[in-house]
Amino acid sequence: MGDLDGVWAVERVSGALPPLHGCVKRIHGARGTTEFPRLPGMPFEVRGLELHYPLGILVDRLEPRNGSYLGRATLLGRELGQFTLRRLDAMGQLKEQLIKHIDEAHAMEQNVLRMLDGMIATTDDPEILDALEHHKLQTQGHADRMAQRLEAHDATPSTVKQIGGLIGALAKMPLDIVRGEKAGRNARDGYATEHMEIASYELLRRIAEKTGDEETARAAREIIEEERAMALVIDQNWDKFAELSLREEGVTV
Repeated sequence: MGDLDGVWAVERVSGALPPLHGCVKRIHGARGTTEFPRLPGMPFEVRGLELHYPLGILVDRLEPRNGSYLGRATLLGRELGQFTLRRLDAMGQLKEQLIKHIDEAHAMEQNVLRMLDGMIATTDDPEILDALEHHKLQTQGHADRMAQRLEAHDATPSTVKQIGGLIGALAKMPLDIVRGEKAGRNARDGYATEHMEIASYELLRRIAEKTGDEETARAAREIIEEERAMALVIDQNWDKFAELSLREEGVTV
């Protein structure tokens, strides 16, 4: 095991480096990755106290500092900025994972808000419209709570634009509703979204509990109940959604 083996929190010190919120470096032997929330890891090769990224254009040069390291990020040998590396123990790694999941929940809610705007714009049924508008208010509250939990951990919502997986799927959903069968597609997408949100908050709740963050765990539990209630509203109206969907296509039964 090398001196650099482990998981390190990265914090910006100076220079042209971007904010490094949630950034970690994972090192094992001669290999490692630099990771940001919701982005694939950037691999590097460990050569002594230097971290060489592919093509050798980017190199991080490290200097020991009281059990941690001062890093100098260089581009073609020219220093871009400085950062620190702080080794994360087991609890530190748990906290990093907690922040990552809170950040992803916040991003998820932002995408759900955009999806709800699209649904509201294409919904004519007064009862369904009322339910969607009410849930939009709840969703804004969910996003605000996740932002507050990030702030409690001295973190801020990620500004990373690249999204994938669940969040990417949610971002694409509003594109479907410009086509026909708006009521049916709204119901389908909304029902799937509610259950994906429930699953995300179930994971967040358990990670928060393991980290000892009862406030985040309580927020996740309360949000789950509101998501389940919205899913139930959809579940109880499938006949109406089917009839509306057929009517939109000019089909009478």
